[in-house]
Amino acid sequence: MKFIKIFYDKTFLKFIIVGIVNTAVGAAVMFALYNIFHCTYWVSSTMNYVVGSIVSFFLNKYFTFKSKVFSFKEVLYFTVNIAVCFFIAYSLAKPFAMYLLSGYSITVQENTAMFIGMVIFTGLNYLSQRFIVFR
Repeated sequence: MKFIKIFYDKTFLKFIIVGIVNTAVGAAVMFALYNIFHCTYWVSSTMNYVVGSIVSFFLNKYFTFKSKVFSFKEVLYFTVNIAVCFFIAYSLAKPFAMYLLSGYSITVQENTAMFIGMVIFTGLNYLSQRFIVFR
């Protein structure tokens, strides 16, 4: 039970609320770029995390994790964290979706991959922000 409290407490709830906000903003950017402006999978998903990460940094720093100090080290850790989580999540998601939905159009496969990537990214990002970036 103590182990569960480490991961699921008030901080986790706040992280989820912030995540809903920055995910809505980032996803709107990503799906608009991909489906309306016909940008590539990588450009669309990258812009999701550029925009969403800016929102995420400030909300998580001050609201979720109540970090009072500002340091370039913290910004660097956050930026590296986002990049690593993004690369892992989207590198896993695309081949998985392509395999899973091999009979569907590339648009369906890549939209699904972007959604799966968001889910993987969220889990990795929470753990690393909580225990590394804003500990």
